[in-house]
Amino acid sequence: MTNKRHNAGILGTGYYVPEKRITNRDIEKMVDTNDAWIVERTGIRERRAAEPGTPVSEIACKAAEMAIEDAGVRAEDLDLIIFATLTPDYYIPSTACVLQMRLGAAKAAAFDLEAACSGFVYASAIAAQFIENGIYKHILVVGAEVLSNMVDWEDRNTCILFGDGAGAAVYGAVPEGEGILAFDLGADGTGGDTLIVPAGGSAQPTTEESIKARQHFMQMDGKAVFRFAVKVMGKTVLDALEKIGMDKSEIDHLIPHQANIRIVQAAAKRLDMPMDKVFVNLDKYGNTSAASIPIAIAEAQREHRFKKGDVIALAGFGAGLTWASCILRWTKEDK
Repeated sequence: MTNKRHNAGILGTGYYVPEKRITNRDIEKMVDTNDAWIVERTGIRERRAAEPGTPVSEIACKAAEMAIEDAGVRAEDLDLIIFATLTPDYYIPSTACVLQMRLGAAKAAAFDLEAACSGFVYASAIAAQFIENGIYKHILVVGAEVLSNMVDWEDRNTCILFGDGAGAAVYGAVPEGEGILAFDLGADGTGGDTLIVPAGGSAQPTTEESIKARQHFMQMDGKAVFRFAVKVMGKTVLDALEKIGMDKSEIDHLIPHQANIRIVQAAAKRLDMPMDKVFVNLDKYGNTSAASIPIAIAEAQREHRFKKGDVIALAGFGAGLTWASCILRWTKEDK
Protein backbone atom coordinates (compact mmCIF):
# COMPACT_ATOMS: atom_id res chain seq x y z
CA MET A 1 0.00 0.00 0.00
CA THR A 2 2.98 2.32 0.44
CA ASN A 3 3.63 2.32 -3.32
CA LYS A 4 0.18 3.55 -4.32
CA ARG A 5 0.12 6.31 -6.93
CA HIS A 6 -3.52 7.17 -6.18
CA ASN A 7 -6.22 6.46 -3.65
CA ALA A 8 -9.25 4.62 -5.04
CA GLY A 9 -12.75 5.55 -3.99
CA ILE A 10 -16.40 5.55 -5.00
CA LEU A 11 -17.29 8.41 -7.35
CA GLY A 12 -20.92 7.42 -7.89
CA THR A 13 -23.49 4.76 -7.02
CA GLY A 14 -26.71 3.41 -8.47
CA TYR A 15 -29.27 0.66 -7.95
CA TYR A 16 -32.36 -0.87 -9.43
CA VAL A 17 -34.93 -3.36 -8.15
CA PRO A 18 -37.79 -4.80 -10.22
CA GLU A 19 -41.30 -3.52 -9.55
CA LYS A 20 -42.86 -6.92 -8.84
CA ARG A 21 -43.07 -7.72 -5.13
CA ILE A 22 -43.37 -11.22 -3.72
CA THR A 23 -44.56 -10.92 -0.13
CA ASN A 24 -44.42 -13.52 2.60
CA ARG A 25 -48.18 -13.88 2.17
CA ASP A 26 -47.58 -14.82 -1.45
CA ILE A 27 -45.07 -17.47 -0.40
CA GLU A 28 -47.54 -18.89 2.12
CA LYS A 29 -49.58 -19.98 -0.92
CA MET A 30 -46.59 -21.83 -2.44
CA VAL A 31 -45.03 -23.74 0.47
CA ASP A 32 -45.76 -24.68 4.06
CA THR A 33 -44.64 -21.53 5.90
CA ASN A 34 -46.10 -18.31 7.26
CA ASP A 35 -45.33 -14.62 7.41
CA ALA A 36 -44.66 -14.49 11.16
CA TRP A 37 -42.12 -17.34 11.00
CA ILE A 38 -40.25 -15.81 8.04
CA VAL A 39 -40.06 -12.39 9.68
CA GLU A 40 -38.91 -13.84 13.02
CA ARG A 41 -36.26 -16.09 11.50
CA THR A 42 -34.95 -13.84 8.71
CA GLY A 43 -36.33 -10.30 8.99
CA ILE A 44 -37.55 -10.51 5.39
CA ARG A 45 -41.07 -9.30 4.57
CA GLU A 46 -40.92 -9.20 0.78
CA ARG A 47 -38.53 -9.54 -2.13
CA ARG A 48 -38.48 -8.36 -5.75
CA ALA A 49 -38.69 -10.52 -8.86
CA ALA A 50 -37.92 -9.60 -12.46
CA GLU A 51 -40.44 -10.46 -15.13
CA PRO A 52 -39.83 -13.89 -16.69
CA GLY A 53 -37.24 -13.72 -19.44
CA THR A 54 -35.51 -10.61 -18.05
CA PRO A 55 -31.71 -10.99 -18.37
CA VAL A 56 -29.56 -9.80 -15.50
CA SER A 57 -27.76 -7.42 -17.88
CA GLU A 58 -31.01 -5.48 -18.30
CA ILE A 59 -31.47 -4.64 -14.64
CA ALA A 60 -27.72 -4.13 -14.23
CA CYS A 61 -27.78 -1.54 -16.99
CA LYS A 62 -30.32 0.57 -15.06
CA ALA A 63 -28.16 0.54 -11.93
CA ALA A 64 -25.02 1.25 -13.94
CA GLU A 65 -26.56 4.24 -15.73
CA MET A 66 -27.53 5.74 -12.36
CA ALA A 67 -24.01 5.22 -11.00
CA ILE A 68 -22.38 6.72 -14.09
CA GLU A 69 -24.59 9.80 -13.87
CA ASP A 70 -23.93 10.14 -10.13
CA ALA A 71 -20.19 9.96 -10.79
CA GLY A 72 -20.39 12.76 -13.34
CA VAL A 73 -18.76 10.70 -16.07
CA ARG A 74 -19.91 9.14 -19.34
CA ALA A 75 -20.08 5.50 -20.36
CA GLU A 76 -17.37 6.29 -22.92
CA ASP A 77 -15.07 7.26 -20.02
CA LEU A 78 -15.12 3.77 -18.47
CA ASP A 79 -11.86 1.84 -18.74
CA LEU A 80 -13.06 -1.42 -17.17
CA ILE A 81 -16.31 -3.15 -16.20
CA ILE A 82 -16.29 -5.87 -13.55
CA PHE A 83 -19.61 -7.70 -13.23
CA ALA A 84 -20.17 -9.75 -10.07
CA THR A 85 -22.99 -12.26 -10.53
CA LEU A 86 -23.91 -15.91 -10.17
CA THR A 87 -26.86 -15.56 -12.58
CA PRO A 88 -25.18 -14.50 -15.86
CA ASP A 89 -27.07 -13.96 -19.11
CA TYR A 90 -25.06 -16.77 -20.72
CA TYR A 91 -22.12 -19.06 -20.01
CA ILE A 92 -20.45 -17.16 -22.86
CA PRO A 93 -20.13 -14.31 -23.59
CA SER A 94 -19.56 -12.71 -20.21
CA THR A 95 -22.40 -10.56 -18.95
CA ALA A 96 -19.86 -7.75 -18.51
CA CYS A 97 -19.43 -7.72 -22.28
CA VAL A 98 -23.21 -7.63 -22.77
CA LEU A 99 -23.41 -4.72 -20.33
CA GLN A 100 -20.57 -2.93 -22.12
CA MET A 101 -22.61 -3.10 -25.32
CA ARG A 102 -25.81 -1.95 -23.60
CA LEU A 103 -24.04 1.05 -22.07
CA GLY A 104 -22.03 1.98 -25.14
CA ALA A 105 -18.83 1.81 -23.11
CA ALA A 106 -16.77 1.02 -26.20
CA LYS A 107 -13.28 1.40 -24.73
CA ALA A 108 -13.90 -0.57 -21.53
CA ALA A 109 -12.36 -3.96 -20.92
CA ALA A 110 -14.91 -6.28 -19.32
CA PHE A 111 -15.09 -9.50 -17.34
CA ASP A 112 -17.34 -11.37 -14.90
CA LEU A 113 -16.47 -12.39 -11.35
CA GLU A 114 -18.24 -15.10 -9.35
CA ALA A 115 -17.83 -14.99 -5.59
CA ALA A 116 -21.55 -15.22 -4.81
CA CYS A 117 -22.69 -12.78 -2.13
CA SER A 118 -19.10 -11.59 -1.54
CA GLY A 119 -18.75 -10.72 -5.21
CA PHE A 120 -19.15 -6.95 -5.08
CA VAL A 121 -16.45 -6.53 -2.43
CA TYR A 122 -14.13 -8.94 -4.26
CA ALA A 123 -14.67 -6.96 -7.48
CA SER A 124 -14.10 -3.67 -5.68
CA ALA A 125 -10.76 -4.98 -4.39
CA ILE A 126 -9.69 -5.70 -7.95
CA ALA A 127 -10.89 -2.32 -9.19
CA ALA A 128 -8.92 -0.58 -6.44
CA GLN A 129 -5.64 -2.08 -7.62
CA PHE A 130 -6.07 -0.72 -11.15
CA ILE A 131 -6.96 2.74 -9.84
CA GLU A 132 -4.22 2.85 -7.21
CA ASN A 133 -1.55 1.85 -9.72
CA GLY A 134 -2.67 4.44 -12.27
CA ILE A 135 -3.54 1.86 -14.90
CA TYR A 136 -7.20 2.89 -15.25
CA LYS A 137 -9.10 6.07 -14.32
CA HIS A 138 -12.74 4.94 -14.19
CA ILE A 139 -13.98 1.46 -13.36
CA LEU A 140 -17.59 0.32 -13.14
CA VAL A 141 -18.25 -2.43 -10.60
CA VAL A 142 -21.67 -4.07 -10.75
CA GLY A 143 -23.34 -6.63 -8.55
CA ALA A 144 -26.60 -7.93 -10.01
CA GLU A 145 -28.73 -11.05 -9.80
CA VAL A 146 -31.92 -12.59 -11.16
CA LEU A 147 -32.13 -15.26 -8.49
CA SER A 148 -35.84 -15.89 -9.08
CA ASN A 149 -34.72 -18.14 -11.95
CA MET A 150 -32.45 -20.19 -9.67
CA VAL A 151 -34.73 -20.56 -6.66
CA ASP A 152 -36.78 -23.73 -6.25
CA TRP A 153 -40.20 -22.31 -5.44
CA GLU A 154 -41.14 -25.69 -3.93
CA ASP A 155 -38.29 -25.54 -1.38
CA ARG A 156 -39.32 -23.51 1.64
CA ASN A 157 -35.73 -23.43 2.95
CA THR A 158 -34.56 -21.25 0.07
CA CYS A 159 -37.53 -19.64 -1.67
CA ILE A 160 -38.23 -17.38 1.31
CA LEU A 161 -34.77 -15.83 1.18
CA PHE A 162 -33.78 -14.60 -2.25
CA GLY A 163 -34.71 -11.68 -4.49
CA ASP A 164 -33.65 -9.92 -7.68
CA GLY A 165 -31.84 -6.60 -7.98
CA ALA A 166 -28.79 -4.69 -9.16
CA GLY A 167 -26.31 -2.26 -7.63
CA ALA A 168 -23.33 -0.45 -9.11
CA ALA A 169 -20.47 1.86 -8.25
CA VAL A 170 -17.99 3.84 -10.32
CA TYR A 171 -14.50 3.85 -8.83
CA GLY A 172 -11.82 6.43 -9.53
CA ALA A 173 -8.99 8.37 -7.94
CA VAL A 174 -9.82 10.35 -4.78
CA PRO A 175 -7.75 12.58 -2.43
CA GLU A 176 -5.16 11.03 -0.15
CA GLY A 177 -6.66 9.59 3.01
CA GLU A 178 -10.07 9.10 1.42
CA GLY A 179 -11.67 6.18 -0.39
CA ILE A 180 -10.65 2.56 0.16
CA LEU A 181 -8.41 2.07 3.18
CA ALA A 182 -8.28 -1.74 3.54
CA PHE A 183 -9.74 -5.06 2.37
CA ASP A 184 -10.02 -8.52 3.83
CA LEU A 185 -10.88 -11.37 1.46
CA GLY A 186 -11.07 -15.07 2.22
CA ALA A 187 -12.47 -18.44 1.28
CA ASP A 188 -13.02 -21.91 2.70
CA GLY A 189 -13.65 -24.37 -0.10
CA THR A 190 -14.32 -27.20 2.33
CA GLY A 191 -17.77 -25.69 2.83
CA GLY A 192 -18.61 -25.51 -0.87
CA ASP A 193 -21.40 -28.05 -0.70
CA THR A 194 -23.36 -26.10 1.92
CA LEU A 195 -24.71 -23.71 -0.74
CA ILE A 196 -24.66 -25.14 -4.23
CA VAL A 197 -26.42 -25.62 -7.54
CA PRO A 198 -25.37 -29.24 -8.14
CA ALA A 199 -25.98 -29.64 -11.87
CA GLY A 200 -25.31 -27.68 -15.02
CA GLY A 201 -21.54 -27.34 -14.82
CA SER A 202 -18.75 -29.61 -15.96
CA ALA A 203 -18.85 -31.60 -12.70
CA GLN A 204 -22.42 -32.67 -13.41
CA PRO A 205 -23.57 -31.73 -16.92
CA THR A 206 -27.23 -31.22 -17.66
CA THR A 207 -29.18 -34.40 -18.25
CA GLU A 208 -32.83 -35.32 -18.30
CA GLU A 209 -32.31 -36.97 -14.92
CA SER A 210 -30.68 -33.89 -13.37
CA ILE A 211 -33.60 -31.74 -14.49
CA LYS A 212 -36.16 -34.17 -13.08
CA ALA A 213 -34.23 -34.26 -9.80
CA ARG A 214 -34.42 -30.44 -9.59
CA GLN A 215 -30.63 -30.24 -9.32
CA HIS A 216 -30.44 -27.01 -11.31
CA PHE A 217 -31.91 -25.06 -8.41
CA MET A 218 -30.08 -23.72 -5.37
CA GLN A 219 -29.64 -26.11 -2.46
CA MET A 220 -28.57 -24.92 0.98
CA ASP A 221 -27.68 -26.34 4.37
CA GLY A 222 -29.18 -23.39 6.20
CA LYS A 223 -27.81 -24.22 9.66
CA ALA A 224 -24.25 -24.62 8.37
CA VAL A 225 -24.39 -21.38 6.39
CA PHE A 226 -25.82 -19.54 9.41
CA ARG A 227 -23.02 -20.78 11.68
CA PHE A 228 -20.40 -19.77 9.14
CA ALA A 229 -21.90 -16.32 8.60
CA VAL A 230 -22.16 -15.51 12.30
CA LYS A 231 -18.52 -16.55 12.70
CA VAL A 232 -17.01 -14.54 9.82
CA MET A 233 -19.12 -11.39 9.33
CA GLY A 234 -17.76 -9.45 12.27
CA LYS A 235 -14.33 -11.06 12.16
CA THR A 236 -13.60 -10.01 8.57
CA VAL A 237 -14.24 -6.37 9.47
CA LEU A 238 -11.94 -6.62 12.49
CA ASP A 239 -9.23 -8.19 10.32
CA ALA A 240 -9.51 -5.37 7.76
CA LEU A 241 -9.32 -2.75 10.52
CA GLU A 242 -6.22 -4.39 11.97
CA LYS A 243 -4.37 -3.99 8.67
CA ILE A 244 -4.59 -0.19 8.95
CA GLY A 245 -4.43 0.16 12.72
CA MET A 246 -8.00 1.37 13.11
CA ASP A 247 -10.34 0.53 15.97
CA LYS A 248 -13.92 -0.67 15.54
CA SER A 249 -15.08 2.42 17.45
CA GLU A 250 -14.00 4.52 14.46
CA ILE A 251 -16.61 2.98 12.15
CA ASP A 252 -19.50 5.34 11.43
CA HIS A 253 -21.60 2.94 9.32
CA LEU A 254 -21.78 -0.80 8.70
CA ILE A 255 -23.15 -1.94 5.33
CA PRO A 256 -23.58 -5.71 5.70
CA HIS A 257 -24.64 -8.32 3.21
CA GLN A 258 -28.42 -8.42 3.55
CA ALA A 259 -29.01 -12.11 4.18
CA ASN A 260 -30.64 -12.52 7.58
CA ILE A 261 -31.36 -10.02 10.34
CA ARG A 262 -29.97 -12.35 13.02
CA ILE A 263 -26.64 -12.58 11.18
CA VAL A 264 -26.55 -8.78 10.81
CA GLN A 265 -27.30 -8.31 14.50
CA ALA A 266 -24.54 -10.77 15.44
CA ALA A 267 -22.02 -8.84 13.35
CA ALA A 268 -23.10 -5.54 14.91
CA LYS A 269 -22.75 -7.03 18.39
CA ARG A 270 -19.23 -8.27 17.67
CA LEU A 271 -18.29 -4.78 16.46
CA ASP A 272 -20.03 -3.09 19.43
CA MET A 273 -22.14 -1.10 16.98
CA PRO A 274 -25.67 0.09 17.72
CA MET A 275 -28.17 -0.95 15.06
CA ASP A 276 -28.83 2.69 14.12
CA LYS A 277 -25.34 2.67 12.54
CA VAL A 278 -26.14 -0.48 10.56
CA PHE A 279 -27.99 -0.13 7.25
CA VAL A 280 -30.69 -2.75 6.77
CA ASN A 281 -33.01 -3.11 3.78
CA LEU A 282 -33.40 -6.89 3.68
CA ASP A 283 -37.00 -6.57 4.85
CA LYS A 284 -37.80 -5.05 1.43
CA TYR A 285 -35.51 -6.95 -0.93
CA GLY A 286 -34.41 -10.18 0.73
CA ASN A 287 -31.02 -11.64 -0.14
CA THR A 288 -29.94 -10.34 -3.55
CA SER A 289 -26.49 -11.99 -3.37
CA ALA A 290 -23.85 -9.92 -5.21
CA ALA A 291 -26.32 -7.05 -5.55
CA SER A 292 -26.97 -6.83 -1.82
CA ILE A 293 -24.12 -4.56 -0.68
CA PRO A 294 -24.11 -2.15 -3.67
CA ILE A 295 -27.90 -1.72 -3.46
CA ALA A 296 -27.52 -0.91 0.24
CA ILE A 297 -24.71 1.60 -0.39
CA ALA A 298 -26.67 3.38 -3.12
CA GLU A 299 -29.90 3.45 -1.11
CA ALA A 300 -28.15 4.66 2.04
CA GLN A 301 -26.48 7.43 0.04
CA ARG A 302 -29.84 8.60 -1.28
CA GLU A 303 -31.26 8.57 2.23
CA HIS A 304 -28.44 10.99 3.18
CA ARG A 305 -26.91 8.54 5.65
CA PHE A 306 -23.32 9.40 4.71
CA LYS A 307 -21.35 12.60 5.04
CA LYS A 308 -17.93 13.31 3.59
CA GLY A 309 -15.24 11.76 5.78
CA ASP A 310 -17.42 9.04 7.32
CA VAL A 311 -15.77 5.65 7.80
CA ILE A 312 -17.86 2.86 6.28
CA ALA A 313 -17.35 -0.88 6.69
CA LEU A 314 -18.69 -3.26 4.04
CA ALA A 315 -18.99 -6.92 5.03
CA GLY A 316 -20.25 -9.97 3.18
CA PHE A 317 -20.17 -13.75 3.02
CA GLY A 318 -21.37 -16.21 0.44
CA ALA A 319 -21.21 -19.55 -1.31
CA GLY A 320 -17.78 -20.99 -1.81
CA LEU A 321 -17.61 -20.45 1.07
CA THR A 322 -16.31 -16.88 0.83
CA TRP A 323 -16.09 -13.74 2.93
CA ALA A 324 -15.04 -10.17 2.23
CA SER A 325 -14.87 -6.79 3.90
CA CYS A 326 -13.75 -3.30 3.00
CA ILE A 327 -13.04 -0.19 5.06
CA LEU A 328 -13.50 3.06 3.18
CA ARG A 329 -13.69 6.76 3.93
CA TRP A 330 -16.62 8.34 2.13
CA THR A 331 -15.47 10.97 -0.33
CA LYS A 332 -18.70 12.36 -1.82
CA GLU A 333 -20.40 15.49 -0.56
CA ASP A 334 -23.99 14.91 0.57
CA LYS A 335 -26.46 16.65 -1.73
